[in-house]
Amino acid sequence: MIQLQNTKIKACFNELGAELISLINLDTGKEIIWEGNPDFWGGQSPVLFPTVGALKDDKYIFEGETYEMPRHGFARRKFFDVKSSSENQVIFELNSDEETLKFYPFDFSLEIKYTLTENKLTVSYNVKNTSEKELYFSLGAHPGFAIDTKNGLKYDDYEISFSDDENLEIHPLIDNLISKKTETINLENKTLPLSYELFSKDALVMTNMKSKELILRNNQNNHKVIFTFSNFPYFGIWAAKNADFVCLEPWQGIADIEDHNQELTQKFGILKLERNEEWKGDWAVEIE
Repeated sequence: MIQLQNTKIKACFNELGAELISLINLDTGKEIIWEGNPDFWGGQSPVLFPTVGALKDDKYIFEGETYEMPRHGFARRKFFDVKSSSENQVIFELNSDEETLKFYPFDFSLEIKYTLTENKLTVSYNVKNTSEKELYFSLGAHPGFAIDTKNGLKYDDYEISFSDDENLEIHPLIDNLISKKTETINLENKTLPLSYELFSKDALVMTNMKSKELILRNNQNNHKVIFTFSNFPYFGIWAAKNADFVCLEPWQGIADIEDHNQELTQKFGILKLERNEEWKGDWAVEIE
């Protein structure tokens, strides 16, 4: 386990998946990240790479060959190397190897950098194509934030406010695939009240959300976290059934559309990098 700490916050990470597993407000002692209870969801903040969500039949086709890929890709199940670390920053790195090439025929380098600055944690991603050919990939974040239901508080006491959206146009999931049809959730003053029922049909998936800043707050005690992101055009919000957390998920790519032909190069939202080209994206959480 890797640990970073300053005077405001302490963060802990697992080398398996380079996953954020704890973020503590040192002023209050409050844990911000979901505990990872496997009875509901054993994850905490996995990185989704080189796919986001599910593939149709868990397969894709590239250059006439069919490959299998688990939901959300393989990076969350791989051990990352620690490239560098200091008191306030750590950089993890994952490179292609013989195992990954069997089901993902590309050479790549993925760096994940975590940085503490006062009461903010910033997570930065860098994907580099180290192949001789074009690289096709998606990447997404999946941080789960703890919802406090102790001392008389309820899940329904929490809400998410959006900086630039009056309503949310969501794509329902059908057997983990994206429906072409959309549904609209109307917000009140750009705010979405949380409830267990909100996620009864799985995640809320958005491909045209305008907001780049979301605030998760408790309307009883004003506890809040400010969530910002850049270079992620798609977004998901999810929680497991009756579980006391909510995931705020910026994505560069989504699950397959329900009628997708499984061709990787034609996948909606897929990114392409030329040889030695890089892609960067980031998100940050500020604790108040």
